[in-house]
Amino acid sequence: MFAAERHRVIAGRARSAGRVDVLELSRDLGVTPETIRRDLTALAGQGLLRRVHGGAVLVEMLTTEPELATRMASMTAEKDRIAAAALREVPSEGTILLDAGTTTARLAEILPTDRLLTVVTNSLPIATILSTRPNFTVLITGGRVRGATLASVDEWAARSLSEVCCDVAFLGTNGVSVGRGLTTPDPPEAAVKRAMLHAARRVIALADSSKVGRDYFASFGRLTDVDVLITDSGLDEAEATTIAAAGPKVVRA
Repeated sequence: MFAAERHRVIAGRARSAGRVDVLELSRDLGVTPETIRRDLTALAGQGLLRRVHGGAVLVEMLTTEPELATRMASMTAEKDRIAAAALREVPSEGTILLDAGTTTARLAEILPTDRLLTVVTNSLPIATILSTRPNFTVLITGGRVRGATLASVDEWAARSLSEVCCDVAFLGTNGVSVGRGLTTPDPPEAAVKRAMLHAARRVIALADSSKVGRDYFASFGRLTDVDVLITDSGLDEAEATTIAAAGPKVVRA
């Protein structure tokens, strides 16, 4: 196979999976790992891939993240069903963490007002939604506000989360896969999600089915870190079984 042909194959795999692995490509294409590394370097020079340890990731998966308004209008029925299922995991009283995200915002909107809850969030929209509810104490993390998600990120946010212990954390994610766990494009936001994951006794991940099988640049948790993954019925049973075998209970709403 000529170099140009290998480049087409590698680029196709990267667009399909979001990343490629040197050893897998070496085995499948019948060339040495050194040859694959040169191919990846060439594709990186064209701006298609970004080299990472052991392989490369699609540049789109590093930087492309839809605007908040676009994400809010996407898969709305599925997100409503996911939020309704997540409501069963909310205690009648106690402390919960709500991560920034459009599905977690749906959950915030339907939280019953008769529950005595302390809500910790890094989301400006969620804090606004809940701030007038009389039975809720709302605490927002500090830090830099990231425009793409209106989430507070960086060290101030992570430090405040390191000082709390909550009953349940509800986390959003851009990608969920058996191989890479929970991923998101932005490393500072991933760091805050990771801090949330470690600040709760139970972790509930909320992700519509379009996010399953996708990997992004920054990993913030393994599937074994998640107690329950709530998704929608668009995820088929075989995929749900595979994910459940890797750790979390899977609920298809």
